[in-house]
Amino acid sequence: MIVIDKLCYQSGLRYVNATEKFVYAMFSLLLCVLSRSVWAPLLVFTANGILTVKKGGIPLFRYIKLLLIPAGFLLVGTAAILVNISKTPLDAFAFPVGTWYITGSRASVLWGGLLCVRALAAVTCLYFLSLNTTMTDILGVLAKLHLPPLVIELMMLVYRFIFVLLETASAIMVSQESRLGNRTFGSGIRAFGGMTASLFILALRKSGALYDAMESRCYDGRIRVLPQENPAKTEEMIMIGAFEIVLAALAFLV
Repeated sequence: MIVIDKLCYQSGLRYVNATEKFVYAMFSLLLCVLSRSVWAPLLVFTANGILTVKKGGIPLFRYIKLLLIPAGFLLVGTAAILVNISKTPLDAFAFPVGTWYITGSRASVLWGGLLCVRALAAVTCLYFLSLNTTMTDILGVLAKLHLPPLVIELMMLVYRFIFVLLETASAIMVSQESRLGNRTFGSGIRAFGGMTASLFILALRKSGALYDAMESRCYDGRIRVLPQENPAKTEEMIMIGAFEIVLAALAFLV
C-alpha cells in the first residue's frame, strides 16, 4: 500500500466532512498562489503542519520526509531565478570565476524566496487533503461538484491500477534480488531494463484480467462506491470561513 494512502486511513481527521477539507485546501491553495506577500503562505504552511501532525496524528518525521521531496525540486527550479552569470557583479552576492561572476540581485533573491514559500505552502495544502481524506471521499466531493462521470471513473481506475503496478514491480524486484540481479551497477541497469519490459507486458495482462473481473460483476461503465456520510459541523465551517478571510487579508492587503 502507498505510504500516503496508509497514513490517510490512520489519520485522526479522516472522518471529518470531506467537503470541508476540500474547500479549505483548495481556497488556501488558491490564496497562496495569488498572494503578494510572504505572510499568507507562511500562515498556511504553519496551519497545515499543525492540522496534519497534531490533529491528524501523522508522524512528524514522515511529514518532513514528504516535504523534502518537493523542496528539492523547488531549490533546483528557483536556482535559475537566483543565480546569474554575468561580467558585472550584482548587489546580493557575487563569486568571481575568471573574468565572470556567479551573481544575483536582491530583487531576484526576494522573488525566489517568495516563490519557494508560496509553492511549498501550496504543496502542504495538497498534502493536507491527501493525508487526511480517502480517495473515495475526494471523488465523492468531485461528483457533488458535477465533474463529468467519465473523468471520475478514469481517476478511480488509475488510482486502482497504481496498486496493481506497484505490486507487480515489487514481485519482479524481489525475484531479481533473490537471483543477485543487482549485485553490480551494470547488472542493476540490466535488471532495471528487464523489469521495465516485463512490467509493461504484465501490466497489460493484469489490466485485461481486472476488466474481466469487473465484467463478471456486472460492470456497466460506472464504479459505484457507497459513500460514508460525515455531516459538516457549524463551528468547523465558521472556523474555515474566518481563516480564509484572514488569509485573504494577508494575501492582498499586507
